[in-house]
Amino acid sequence: MKLGFGLYKHMLNETHYKFARQCGATHIVVHMVDYFGHEKNSKENTNQPVGEKEGWGKAGNASQIWSVEELSKIKQEINKHDMELEAIENFDPAHWYDVLLDGPKKQEQLEGLKQLIRNVGAAGIPVFGYNFSLAGVSSRVMGEFARGNAVSVAMEQEDDTPIPNGMVWNMVYDQDAPPGVMPPATPEQLWSRVQFFLDELLPVAEEAGVRLAAHPDDPPLPFLRKTPRLVHQPELYQKLIDLNPSPANTLEFCLGSVAEMTGGDVYEATDKYSKQGRISYIHFRNVVGKVPNYKEVFIDEGDIDMLKILQILKANNFNGVLIPDHTPQMSCDAPWHSGMAYAMGFMSAALKMI
Repeated sequence: MKLGFGLYKHMLNETHYKFARQCGATHIVVHMVDYFGHEKNSKENTNQPVGEKEGWGKAGNASQIWSVEELSKIKQEINKHDMELEAIENFDPAHWYDVLLDGPKKQEQLEGLKQLIRNVGAAGIPVFGYNFSLAGVSSRVMGEFARGNAVSVAMEQEDDTPIPNGMVWNMVYDQDAPPGVMPPATPEQLWSRVQFFLDELLPVAEEAGVRLAAHPDDPPLPFLRKTPRLVHQPELYQKLIDLNPSPANTLEFCLGSVAEMTGGDVYEATDKYSKQGRISYIHFRNVVGKVPNYKEVFIDEGDIDMLKILQILKANNFNGVLIPDHTPQMSCDAPWHSGMAYAMGFMSAALKMI
């Protein structure tokens, strides 16, 4: 197994590369879209919603697909710091909003996604993580939820606010959208959309040498903000895998999200999907509780026995990358850095133990 580190686009610089390497990372997962989240809100320590009601940010330009040159440059910079670029995580909502919504531009946008996957493969990046979701991450609040009153995020109740027109995945893709809310969809319709997405993209991914890796719903509820969700129980990962047998149809396995699910068992799910060889990489984070009431905590204080998880992965010969994803912030001048360093230190020691 390999120790990795996740960086957002605004963090793609020498300072953060050095920090990741100093923490022991050998691999990097890059978010090419900057979401507004608790990593940027380190001074917020009251139970306030994470992000704004109208969205976490603005989507990019739909015509600006990340080029081979742009991706290769990032990879080369990471390589210079003795690390590998393992995965790109998340499409820009501007690149695929009508794929998610089954809108009139879905075929045009799918062609853009295909080119993006070809570019990722040409740059030598083996994995592309995605989250097929309309509401995205929602219903989270920030507060002193972790040990010693460390600032973290939690869910205390479900957000049932309808999503405005012109917005998907917490991002505004059309500022001139007419008033109103996102059209309703059924779970069956959402599963049909992801089937179409996979059938179109997986052959291209295979040819490009790229694995698509699906993140489960976060938070894992059957509905959120009046929209259906896909993988809100562990067995629904199997349903997703069974939609298309391609070896490029894999999982971005988030331990925190799986543990938050009301049904199933995080250890059984880890064993099942790692035994199938379907896990591309893992978000290695810990939580207390389940939806609709859970808290993200330090890696060594939650409901998950993280050493047991590693033992299961080792027994099934998992050799992929684990990243802390995010973690509580510590009370010092560098709250995010210290929280991440603490998680990375635990992970490094745990990997050596097994």
